[in-house]
Amino acid sequence: MAHYGRFSVETDGTDVVAVRPVAEDGDPSPLIGNVPGSVTHPSRIRRPAVRRGWLEHGPGPTTLRGNDSYVEMDWDEFVPLLAGELRRVIDRHGNEAIYGGSYGWGSAGRFHHAQSQVHRFLDTIGGYTRSVGNYSLGATNVVMPHVMGSHWKLFSRSTSWDVIAEHTDLLVAFGGVPIKNTFVNHGGTSHHPTRDALHRLRARGGRIVSISPLADDLEGPAERLAPLPGSDVALMLALAYVLASNGWHDTDFLARYTVGYHRFEDYLLGRADGVPKSPEWAEAITGIPASVTEDLARRMARSTTMITVTFSLQRTRHGEQAPWMGITLAAMLGGIGVPGAGFGHGYGSMNEPGIGPVPYPLPTLPQGTNPVPTSIPVAAVSDMLLNPGAPYDYDGEQRAFPDIRLVHWAGGNPFHHHQDLGRLREALGRPDTVIVHDPYWTPMAKHADFVVPSTTSLERDDLSCTRNDPWLVAMPAAVPRFADSRDDYETFTLLARELGVEQEFTEGRTAAEWLRHLYEPWRGFAAAAGRVTPPTFDEFWRDGAFRMDTEDDLTLLEDFRNDPERAPLRTPSGRLEIFSETIDGFGYDDCAGHPRWYEPREWLRGERAERFPLHLVANQPKTRLHSQLDHGAVSRASKVQGREPIRMHPDDARARGLDDGDVVRVFNDRGACLAGLRIDDGLTPRVAQLSTGAWYDPLDPADPRSMCVHGNVNVLTEDRGTSSLAQGCTGQHVLVEIEKWTEALPPVRAHRPPAFAERPQK
Repeated sequence: MAHYGRFSVETDGTDVVAVRPVAEDGDPSPLIGNVPGSVTHPSRIRRPAVRRGWLEHGPGPTTLRGNDSYVEMDWDEFVPLLAGELRRVIDRHGNEAIYGGSYGWGSAGRFHHAQSQVHRFLDTIGGYTRSVGNYSLGATNVVMPHVMGSHWKLFSRSTSWDVIAEHTDLLVAFGGVPIKNTFVNHGGTSHHPTRDALHRLRARGGRIVSISPLADDLEGPAERLAPLPGSDVALMLALAYVLASNGWHDTDFLARYTVGYHRFEDYLLGRADGVPKSPEWAEAITGIPASVTEDLARRMARSTTMITVTFSLQRTRHGEQAPWMGITLAAMLGGIGVPGAGFGHGYGSMNEPGIGPVPYPLPTLPQGTNPVPTSIPVAAVSDMLLNPGAPYDYDGEQRAFPDIRLVHWAGGNPFHHHQDLGRLREALGRPDTVIVHDPYWTPMAKHADFVVPSTTSLERDDLSCTRNDPWLVAMPAAVPRFADSRDDYETFTLLARELGVEQEFTEGRTAAEWLRHLYEPWRGFAAAAGRVTPPTFDEFWRDGAFRMDTEDDLTLLEDFRNDPERAPLRTPSGRLEIFSETIDGFGYDDCAGHPRWYEPREWLRGERAERFPLHLVANQPKTRLHSQLDHGAVSRASKVQGREPIRMHPDDARARGLDDGDVVRVFNDRGACLAGLRIDDGLTPRVAQLSTGAWYDPLDPADPRSMCVHGNVNVLTEDRGTSSLAQGCTGQHVLVEIEKWTEALPPVRAHRPPAFAERPQK
C-alpha cells in the first residue's frame, strides 16, 4: 500500500523491478510507475553523514548549509555525536529551542510513519516546539471550526461520491475536480472512484460547471468558466447577490440553521459599504459577463446543486474567504444536509472527500504528551527561524516566535511545501544544528548538519490504513535494507539509549512487537464497534489485508439538518456562522467577521502585473505525489530537456517568441528558475502553470537567491500568510515573466548526492 494505491511488487532481490495494481482498483494511479528502481537509486543516502563544516567548527549559525561536503561515519560514532548535540541544546536552551518540523507524507505505514516516530522520541526527551495546521489546508483548518464547528468533517464525513452521482443535478466546482490529485491519499488508498462517479452523474443527466483557468482541472464534458485567477470569491458573491436580490435564497433555512446572514447581506447588497456585489461589479473583477453569472445563479436556485471548493483556492492570500463563501452560498440555496446538494471542500484535491469513513479509530502509534506548549503555524517556519521573539497574530491570539537552536526533521521536504526558497535557505542558516532523517539526498537533506539514512516503506514491515478507505493492509518488507540505512524506530531507539530514556521510548518492544501491539487492541475495539470481527494478527499478516467497516452514502451535515437541536454544530451558536462574532472580535483588517472580497497582491489587475504580466498557477504535479520520487520513471518522462514542464497559452508564447520544447527562464523579483515549455490552449491567456515538487537545484549553491535550474516554482512564491487569522500557505498563485533561455544549459544535479570528504583533523 502506498499513498497512491495498493499494489504488488516484483523484485530482483535488491530493488523493485515491476509493480501491479490490485485488480479491485478500477482506475489505478499511474504514480506507482515511479516505484521501480527507487530503493537503490543513486540519490539514496548510504550511510550516516555529518556536514564537514559542523565537524570543523561545531554548532552555530552558518551560510554553508546547502553548499558543503559531508563526512560519512559508522553508526557507533554517529549516534553519540548526535545525542550529545541534543543534550547540549536541551541543557543550555531548553526543549522549546528544538523545532520538531517533520511535516510531510513521510510513510504510508501506521508504525513507521516518520512524523509519529520523531514526535514520540522528542516527547520522550522533554518535548519540542511543534507546528500546527498544514500547507494544504492552512486557512481552512482555522476558519472552518469558527464557521461550522469542525474542520475534519468536511473530509472524513463528506457527501459520498455515490450520493453525488445519484442525486446531484448541478455540480458547481470552484477549482474544478482535478482527477490527477485524486490518485493520492495520506496513509494509503485502495480505489479511485472519482472519474466513475462523474461519469455516472453525467449519464443520469447531471451537469457540471468547472470554474478554473485550467481546462484540465476537470476531465470529460462540462461547462467551463475561467474567471481571473484569484477572483473566485467575487464570483461567488455575485452569485449570492443574484439569489438575494431575486428572492431565490432559502430564508427558512437561513433563519433556522445559520446565524449572521443579515450582517452578511448588508455587505452583499451594498447597504454596509455602498458597493452592491452585483454581477456587473464582479464582471470588472473576474472577467465573467454579468449575464453568465445571472444564468448560473438561476440554474443553481432551480436545481439540486452541490458547490465544491478545491484546496487550491484557500492556498492564496485571504484564502479563508473561498471556503467560507462557498458554504455561505450553499446555505443560501438551502441544500446543506440534503442528498446531492450542499457544500463540499477538497473534491479533486485528494482521494478522501466522497469516500466512506471507517467508523472507529485506527491502529496508531502513541506519541506521548509534549511538555512544551509552544507551537507555530506550519507555514511560518521561516518567520520563526529568522525572527526569534517577534510577535505575530494567530486565531485571535498574539504570540511570539520561540528562539530555535535545533531543527529535527524526519519525513517531508519543505523545499517542496514552503514558499520563497531563498528566504527559507537564509532561515535554515540560523539554528545551531539541523538534523534530517531521509532515505534520499533531498534538498532538505543537503541543508542538514546530521543526515540520518532512513529506510523506505519497501524495506520494512508495517501495516497501512487511512480513515477514508476500507482496507487495512499488511506491508511486509519487499527487499532488504539499502546499504547502511535503518528504520527511524531503530535510530531513535539508539538515541534514546544514549540519552537514558530507551525504556520510555520503546516500552521494551521491538518494531515487530509494536505492530502486534498496535493491532490486537485495535482488533478488540473494531470487533465491538463494527459489523465484522477482524482476524488475529497472524491471520491478518498471512492473508495480507482485511476489509474494515465503512459508513457509506453519507451526506455532509445531514444529522444537523434533520435535527439542529439534537445535533448542533460546535460553534458558539450551534449553527452555521455566516457572520462570526468571534472572528469579528479579533479585529483583523485582513479577515472580517463574514466572507468578503479582498483584492489580492499577486493578480493580473494589480500593480505588480505591470512588471510581471503572467499569472502562474503553482499546483500539484500530475506525475508524482508532491516531490516524492521525483527521480522515478513517470516523473522523469514529463520533464522537458530535464526540466519541470511549464504550460503557457499559445498567444503568450507567440508574443515572447517561444516554441514548444524550449527551455525558458521564469522569474520575478524573488528569484528565477528554468523550466521546459509546453504550449497548451487549455489555459486562459496570461495564465501559466508550473507544478510544485521538482527537487530544488540552485545554479550556485552558495547563493540563496540563485536560479533553480530544475524548475522548482517555490523560488518565485511569496512567503506570507493567508491572513492574521490562519497564517496559512499562499503558494498557489504568483506573478512572473517568462523569457527564452539562450545560454548553455546547466546540468541538472538535483538527484545526485553531495560531495563527500575525509573527516577533518582537529
